[in-house]
Amino acid sequence: MGMVFGKIGVETPKYDVVSSNNDYEIRQYPPAVVAEITYDPAQLKNDKDAGFPILANYIGAFGKAQNTKAESIAMTTPVITKAPPPSEKIAMTVPVVTKSGGELVTMGFILPSTYVKAEDAPRPVDERVVIREEEGKKYAVVTFSGVAGEKVVAEKVKKLTEFLERDGCKAAGDFVLARYNPPWTLPPFRKNEVRIPVE
Repeated sequence: MGMVFGKIGVETPKYDVVSSNNDYEIRQYPPAVVAEITYDPAQLKNDKDAGFPILANYIGAFGKAQNTKAESIAMTTPVITKAPPPSEKIAMTVPVVTKSGGELVTMGFILPSTYVKAEDAPRPVDERVVIREEEGKKYAVVTFSGVAGEKVVAEKVKKLTEFLERDGCKAAGDFVLARYNPPWTLPPFRKNEVRIPVE
């Protein structure tokens, strides 16, 4: 069936723009159901995107959906990468999402909005995949093209954090990286976002 990623008509979560300036946008996102996997890239070929094929198998992007109903789930964009909640972090690490070696990464697919509650979604066969409900959140967002490498992302996070401090806006957690395109998209045509939750 090939990869469904990057096709026209892929659902993107709706959001409301609360405010916008030249540097960033504040958006309110509605609650959503998310399929997530948390892993240590060092144990998976040192690949920080190693969670992608596992999540793609759950929704059936490469063939038969690996969930208890064998139900194909439409791909949505973006793919979300973030540091896991503090309770899941390995002790004595800095919450930088894309580092490997004792650093856990959580990657998530937002399920189509037809799934309102976690129990609406079919159970994953692979128990590393967790289905959970994400509450509605307000994020400060900066959009950029190119490859979302560690250095670039760290720079965007630093800049956005400075803008928020300048504007007296309080961050309410770690940043999230949102990527909208498959890896074979040419860098200038890629769309990425760094999002920081705000109060």
